[in-house]
Amino acid sequence: MKVSIVGGGGLVGSCAAFALQCGGIVREIALVDVNADLVGGQALDLLHGSCVSADQKIYAAGPEGSADADVIIITAGLRRKPDESRLDLINRNVALFRNILADLRNVGTKPGAIVFVVSNPVDVLTYLTTRELSLSPEKVIGLGTQLDTIRLRSMLADRLDVPATQVSTLIFGEHGDSMVPIWSAAQVAGLPLDKWPGYSPSLVSDVEKRTRGSGAEVIKKKGGAGFAVGLAITEVVHSIALDQRRILPVSSLQSGAYGLRDVCISVPTVVGREGVLGHVELDLWPKERTGLANSARVLRETIDKVLAGS
Repeated sequence: MKVSIVGGGGLVGSCAAFALQCGGIVREIALVDVNADLVGGQALDLLHGSCVSADQKIYAAGPEGSADADVIIITAGLRRKPDESRLDLINRNVALFRNILADLRNVGTKPGAIVFVVSNPVDVLTYLTTRELSLSPEKVIGLGTQLDTIRLRSMLADRLDVPATQVSTLIFGEHGDSMVPIWSAAQVAGLPLDKWPGYSPSLVSDVEKRTRGSGAEVIKKKGGAGFAVGLAITEVVHSIALDQRRILPVSSLQSGAYGLRDVCISVPTVVGREGVLGHVELDLWPKERTGLANSARVLRETIDKVLAGS
């Protein structure tokens, strides 16, 4: 499988490339960026470590590097400011993103290619991609709340002092302020979270609060997220490459799940070689269903504003 990373010279794109290199699953990684020197340096740095990682072809390229890619990951975009919501990025990022989509139309895409949107605000830009590229909706995936979910799991495990891989929970909705943690499904080592030693409502509240603010916290402290988002991206790409059909909280166009329609938002999504293979509806607490509906409303309002300004 060939993967191209648009924005491969930046922090997120280069961290995704490194995570994919360490994963050793994909065969070819093309780093695409308007900054030729920067992306060339990133590709060279990755190439230097190839003999101790995996037998992969890694190189820098222009827009044509996406023409024969099986998965096109779009990470390019302007960074969020510490006190700025992801949705506030919309006016600053839409024009840039549309230029990227125009490049993809100009060079063309491989039949069956999947476009994987990471740039923020990811749900809005995922929807824009479904409208402006001639692809079936199942071929367009947004990172969505995949990153928020792994942040929540990892920080909950840290607070409970348990192995992070033993914690299972999800976040649905918008990748942003209206995200909805699904505490009704949270487990530790297969047991309900509220039965686990050390559990308390205040602990859960603290972990949720920190998860909601973790993106801004990372930006404030180091300028932007890289390592965790690279791993989040890799989990999705590997599910595609290996046709694992994993159920992941990624963003895609909804046509009825949880009563949601005509909006790209994160719900449990079956991800495989053909892209989005379906959605799974879990029983939710009433407040979680209400939160998910509100999240969809927030996103729909933003999408309408973007389209009105087109």
